Amino acid sequence: MKKAKQIQHMISKPFDLLSEELVFIILDLVAQSPSDLKSFSLTCKWFYQVEARHRRSLKPLRAEYLPRTLTRYRNTSDLDLTFCPRVTDYALSVVGCLSGPTLRSVDLSRSFSFSAAGLLRLAVKCVSLVEIDLSNATEMRDAAAAVVAEAKSLERLKLGRCKKLTDMGIGCIAVGCRKLKRVSLKWCVGVGDLGVGLLAVKCKDLRSLDLSYLPITGKCLHDVLTLQHLEELLLQGCFGVDDDSLKSLTHHCNSLKNLDASSCQNLTQRGLTSLLSGARCLERLDLAHSSSVISLDFASSLNKVSSALQSIRLDGCSVTCDGLKAIGTLCISLREVSLSKCVTVTDEGLSCLVMKLKDLRKLDITCCRKLTGVSITQVANSCPLLVSLKMESCSLVSRDAFWLLGHKCRLLEELDFTDNEIDDGGLISISSCRSLSSLKLGICLNITDRGLSYIGMGCSNLRELDLYRSVGITDIGISSIAQGCCHLETINISYCKDITDKSLVSLSKCSMLQTFESRGCPHITCQGLAAIAVRCKRLTKLDLKKCPFINDSGLLTLAHFSQGLKQISVSETGVTDVGLVSLANIGCLQNIAAVNTRGLSPSGVAAALVGCGGLRKAKLHASLRSLVPPSLITHMEARGCAFLWKDYNNHNNSNTLQAELDPKYWKLQLEEDIEL
Repeated sequence: MKKAKQIQHMISKPFDLLSEELVFIILDLVAQSPSDLKSFSLTCKWFYQVEARHRRSLKPLRAEYLPRTLTRYRNTSDLDLTFCPRVTDYALSVVGCLSGPTLRSVDLSRSFSFSAAGLLRLAVKCVSLVEIDLSNATEMRDAAAAVVAEAKSLERLKLGRCKKLTDMGIGCIAVGCRKLKRVSLKWCVGVGDLGVGLLAVKCKDLRSLDLSYLPITGKCLHDVLTLQHLEELLLQGCFGVDDDSLKSLTHHCNSLKNLDASSCQNLTQRGLTSLLSGARCLERLDLAHSSSVISLDFASSLNKVSSALQSIRLDGCSVTCDGLKAIGTLCISLREVSLSKCVTVTDEGLSCLVMKLKDLRKLDITCCRKLTGVSITQVANSCPLLVSLKMESCSLVSRDAFWLLGHKCRLLEELDFTDNEIDDGGLISISSCRSLSSLKLGICLNITDRGLSYIGMGCSNLRELDLYRSVGITDIGISSIAQGCCHLETINISYCKDITDKSLVSLSKCSMLQTFESRGCPHITCQGLAAIAVRCKRLTKLDLKKCPFINDSGLLTLAHFSQGLKQISVSETGVTDVGLVSLANIGCLQNIAAVNTRGLSPSGVAAALVGCGGLRKAKLHASLRSLVPPSLITHMEARGCAFLWKDYNNHNNSNTLQAELDPKYWKLQLEEDIEL
C-alpha cells in the first residue's frame, strides 16, 4: 500500500525525481533563449525557485525593477544595467544591499543620474567586486574616482569618456586599487602623464592599458613599459607621443603582445623603432592612419618584432610596393593583414606581400581600387588557410579570380565581396567553402538566383547574408537560402525590388533570425511580416523603411509576437498612430525611426513615446518637434532618450523610391560621392 502511494506520488509529481544539479545542467542549455528560459521557470514552483538560484547574470530593463528582481535572484554575480539609462543613488544602494556578497561585475556604461554617494555604497557593500564599467560618465569628477578607490578588490575598470577626471582622481584609484589588471582611460582628456605614471607605478599587475586620445607624451611611457605583466597597450590618437619624446626610451617589455599606435600623427619610423625596441614578443601591431609612408625603411623598424608578429593593421596608410615586400619577407609568421583604404596598394605590392605568408588567415583589402585579378589569384594560390577575406569595392578584379578563391581557399568563413564583379560562376565555386558563416554580396549586379541557390545547398553554416541592392535576386534565390541555411541570423535584402512576401514566408523557417533588413522592397506586405514575427522569436532588429504596404496590421502582429525587438524603422510606410502606439507593448524596444510616415499625428507620437519606457533613440520628422509637448521631450531626455529630428521632403515618395531602385541612378550617385 505504501509503495503504491509512492508510485502515485511519483506520477503526480514527476519533477521531484530530478536533482537540482540535473536541472542546473538543463538551465545551462535553455539559457540561450530568454523566452524558453521564462517558459521553463513558469512550469512549476520548484523550477521557478531553482531558476532563481541558478542565474548569475542579470540585464534588467528598468532600474525601478531592481528591488524585486535582486530579491529573487540572490546569487547575481554579473549585473548589466545598460538598458537602464537612469540609475539613481538609491538604485545603487539597493544593488549593494541585496547583491553585495555575490556581485563581481557591474556595467553602468549607459547609465547616469548617480553620484559619488551611490558609488560609495556600491564600493563598500560589494566586497567581491572585481569589475566596473563607468564609461560615458561625462559628469564624473575626481570625488567619484576617490570613491571608486574604495573597491579594493577591483581588477578591471573602464572610464572611457569620463572627460572631467584629472590626474588627481586617477591617482586616488592607483593608490586604492592595487590589484587592477585592465584599465581603460580612452578619451579621459583631463588625464596626463602624471596620472598615467602613478597608475603604472602603483598597479604593478596591469595587463591591459587603454590610453587612447589622452594628452600624454612619451614621458609616462617610460614607467608604463616597465610593467612586467603588460600585454596590451593602446595609444590610438595620442598626438603627444612623437619621435622626440621617445628618443631616450629604452625598455625590455617582453610581455607586450598587442600595441595600438593608430592615428598617432606625429609618430614616424624613428619613434616607432624606439617604441618597439624591447617588445620582442609583440604579436599584434596597429599603425592604421599613420602619417608615415610604409616604405622599405619603415619596414626595417619591424626587425626586432618580426619573429613573433602575427597581425599588422595599416588601414589608410600610404604603402609602397617595397614596403609590402619587406614586411612579407621579414614577418613570415603573419596571420592577419589589414590594408583597408590603402589606395596606393598595387597588384605587385600585394602579390609580393602574400607570396611567403603561407599561414595567412585574415586579409582586408577593402577599397584598394587598383587591385585586379592578378593579385587575387596570387592570394588564392599562396594562402590556402585563409578564413577571412574582405575586398569591398575592388571592382577591377575579374570574375575568374572569384572562381579561383572558392577552388583554392576551402576554409573560408567570412567573405565581403560588396560592390564587385562576382557572378554566378564565382558563387558556385564559393559554395564549396563548407565553413562559410558570413557572406556580403551587396551591390553585386551580376549574381542571380542560380548562383545563390548553390550557396544555399553548400553553405549550411551561413549565419549572415548581405544582398543589399543585388537586384538580380528574387524569391527563388531567397527560398534556396532559407531551405539550406537554417541557422541564418542576419539577412539584408534592402532594395531588392523583386522580393515579395514569398521570401519572408520562406525566411520565417529560420528560427534563429535576429536581424532582418528589407528597406525599399516595394512588394512586401503585412502578410509576409506576420510570418517573420510569428516564427522568428529571436528577432531584435527590423528595417521596414520605404516599404509602402507595411501598415498598422503588421505592427500589431509584431507587438504581440516579437517581444525581443530592440530596433525598428517604419519611416515612409503606411503606419499610423495605432501601429506606433502598439509598439509600447514591446518592453525591450530601444530605437524607433518614423520619419515621413504620413499617418502619424503629434498626439499619437506623444502617446507612443510615453508608452515605450526603455526608448534610447527616436528618429522623427522635424515638423513634429514644435507640435510634441516640450515637457514630454524633456521628460524623455531625462529618461535617457536621444532625439534625431530629420527634415526630409516627403513629396513624391513613390517617384523617389522608383529612382532609388534603378541601379543606374544610385550607382552614379555612389561614384559621385566617392569622387567628392
